[in-house]
Amino acid sequence: MPLTEQVKFDEKGRHIRGAGRLNSRVPVAIEWTEDGHALRAEGFTKDISPKGCLAMVPHDVVIGQKLRIINLINQSASDAVLIWRGHEGPAGWELGFELQEPPGDFWGLDF
Repeated sequence: MPLTEQVKFDEKGRHIRGAGRLNSRVPVAIEWTEDGHALRAEGFTKDISPKGCLAMVPHDVVIGQKLRIINLINQSASDAVLIWRGHEGPAGWELGFELQEPPGDFWGLDF
């Protein structure tokens, strides 16, 4: 493939994600309401970014579900939306969350 074609591909792919991700295992809890019942599940992240995370959670959630995600290390919380659901494994479901206006110190890191 000519170099100019490769550059076009890289530029196009660069905008798929809004921010870089960092491999990091952070214990998290998610809380949401389903059929009038408050639910909570605890899991851990596989990677994090300023705008979201990929987490393993032992409970299936519907894409588009609005919920609250809590960083169990620093107890920081943020509203979030489930934007991606992968497959179920031994540790639970792979779930992609988009944080909605998280506090700047949500992950306890500077990105």
